[in-house]
Amino acid sequence: MDNQMNTSGQSKAGLWYALAAYVSWGLLPIYWKLLEHIPSGQILAHRIAWSFVFVAILLFLRGRWGLVKEVLSDRKSRYAVILCGFTISINWFLFIWAVNHNHIVEASLGYYINPLISIAVGVVILKERLHFWQTVSLVLAAIGVLFMTVQLGKIPWIALTLAVSFAFYSLAKKLVKFDAMTGLALETLVVVPVALIYLFFVHSQGNGAFGGSWTASLLLMVSGVVTAYPLLWFAQAAKRVPLSTIGFIQYLSPTVTLLLGVFLYHEPFTKSHLMSYSFIWIALVLYSLSFTKWFHQKPEVMQKRESV
Repeated sequence: MDNQMNTSGQSKAGLWYALAAYVSWGLLPIYWKLLEHIPSGQILAHRIAWSFVFVAILLFLRGRWGLVKEVLSDRKSRYAVILCGFTISINWFLFIWAVNHNHIVEASLGYYINPLISIAVGVVILKERLHFWQTVSLVLAAIGVLFMTVQLGKIPWIALTLAVSFAFYSLAKKLVKFDAMTGLALETLVVVPVALIYLFFVHSQGNGAFGGSWTASLLLMVSGVVTAYPLLWFAQAAKRVPLSTIGFIQYLSPTVTLLLGVFLYHEPFTKSHLMSYSFIWIALVLYSLSFTKWFHQKPEVMQKRESV
């Protein structure tokens, strides 16, 4: 009885951690909007630098800095960490830029289609096999993106770049095994020299934002905490709840972002957007349900009936 209560308590705590993580990620546009007067490159550089400082302190206090050295001692892991660092930097920069240039709706699309792009990357690079319904979901998502391209007259490059960069980031993370905090320390470690050189250059030119306003400076410093804590919450959620549950909750983040873009920042969401998103939402429902037993077996059952 005690074990059941403990398991139930762990599951509830995990659910709250997952909700906190994904809602926080969904609300990030509000934070970056507070810094929209600062060039996106500077925001990114500060985010990298202060994230590294924050997680380095946490790892030191917890006596886990040795894990960083352990991962970097392996050549394959070093290459994977470098790929992680640069792909997540591209992802972070583009998301910040999109938010502060009024492309929040398209940015949300990137995180909706990311799981499906990850499937495609897995098929092409890792030679993974698709279930029937996963194939259907990919086709529907492609139709949605194609419809948007035709109707709006342009390729949704922001969404596609966000999705592809995060897909390759996820692929690189599969090559090494480390917890979320160690991962963030490693990923920022490999790009923090570039960030610091860039910040030194812009400040030497008199264009640095840090120090000009105490509000902006504080927000830039706290960007490290804003980056790290959702990762910590996600790590706690992953320990306590099934990945299938997290798989459903992950769509909360782009949904919150989409709602912010439409209702708070009044970005256009036309009938063409609705039609495209509808294809993608249906694709995501099928993708999520494809992991259930019924959806996985249904095509086989249908084939058996047809043969009879």
